[in-house]
Amino acid sequence: MAILTIEELAETLQPAQAIAGLDLGTKTIGLAMSDLSRRFATPRPVIKRVKFTKDAEVLLAFAEKEKVSAFIIGLPMNMDGSAGPRVQATRAFVRTMGEKTALPFIFWDERLSTVAAERALLEMDVSRAKRAERIDSAAASFILQGALDRLSALARSTG
Repeated sequence: MAILTIEELAETLQPAQAIAGLDLGTKTIGLAMSDLSRRFATPRPVIKRVKFTKDAEVLLAFAEKEKVSAFIIGLPMNMDGSAGPRVQATRAFVRTMGEKTALPFIFWDERLSTVAAERALLEMDVSRAKRAERIDSAAASFILQGALDRLSALARSTG
């Protein structure tokens, strides 16, 4: 497994390869998937966290089923740009996943993704109970969409 930059990923991706977005929480892992043209991020059901080994199995089974070519994982930086305990936990999760898969991981600054996801769900008039269920996957979708937009901009600048 490699940890790549978004630019390195852009150089290695083949046409029609889907990418997954992850929002790593303490209780759940929010999931999103791109379409094969990598234009749109779509939220998927969350993975309820149990313990690392089981979480990894579920995540890798999802990746195999969906033919995931890479993971974009949100890096929860503090608003001032510093790295707190959640960043360390995310980096440790990716390091440990590296022992289980060859799929690349790309860290993506996720500041305000949960806020944006919450706002979008509120605008869609989603009830409080449903928002709690969907917030992590909606955040994963925002993270992934940001990365997809960057990949598209990189393709335009080199193509």
